[in-house]
Amino acid sequence: MKIDLLIIDPQYDFCHPEGSLYVYGADDDMKRLANMINRSKRKIDAIHITLDQHNIIHIAHPVFWVDPQGRHPEPFTVITLDDVIKGNWKTTKSFMMEKATSYIKELSLKGRYELSIWPPHCIIGSLGATIMPVLHEALKSWEIDRFSTVNIFTKGENIWTEHYSAIKAEVPDPFDPKTEINKTLIDALQHADFIVVAGEALSHCVANTIKDIADTLGDEYLSRIVLLDDATSPVKGFENLAADFIKDMKSKGMKISNTWDFV
Repeated sequence: MKIDLLIIDPQYDFCHPEGSLYVYGADDDMKRLANMINRSKRKIDAIHITLDQHNIIHIAHPVFWVDPQGRHPEPFTVITLDDVIKGNWKTTKSFMMEKATSYIKELSLKGRYELSIWPPHCIIGSLGATIMPVLHEALKSWEIDRFSTVNIFTKGENIWTEHYSAIKAEVPDPFDPKTEINKTLIDALQHADFIVVAGEALSHCVANTIKDIADTLGDEYLSRIVLLDDATSPVKGFENLAADFIKDMKSKGMKISNTWDFV
């Protein structure tokens, strides 16, 4: 059996209580995950990690938008197509308005999420973008023990689209191949008998990654996926999205386990 471990966005801003977009419980998720890697080095054949990487100017950050009084939205504000049409929100720079409006229209057609404004997070080069130290140490130990390298994939650099899923952006940019389907990651996962998934956040990046794996490879592939439910947590206030995702994916074959029972 070839076992691959896929870790979604195990970064300071999501996983540390002082991170800008802390996911409650994520610090303990990473400790449990690190312990599992340390216990099971010889059983894990490959490790793939995705890392959120954003510019401060980004369509889902407050600085990108202003209201009629010139104020930026508070984090967790939702900006709908109707808001934009009515002039409740416009881009800080007028030349960006047409493209931003087109993006919001595409989001509404997909029906997965509306545009959420997040606290600036995982800014390129910042502490917030780094892997949690406890996990980083476990990964180094695995690399030395197996004499193999962790595969790292970055996402989110494009300022015009959210990029929750490790597989593709919410609205791919035809001028940016990194927003299209990540064929390198898909090809790697196809060779695994089991894909063990952990990371943050269950309600967004983890859920969308698994959904996009199924959309790309077919629902039958879900029988190879094992979600570690004690190594992932939802964003506070979005627990219902996480619960609905698990219910849907389990009905299609995804398995649920934890860091003690799987390996």
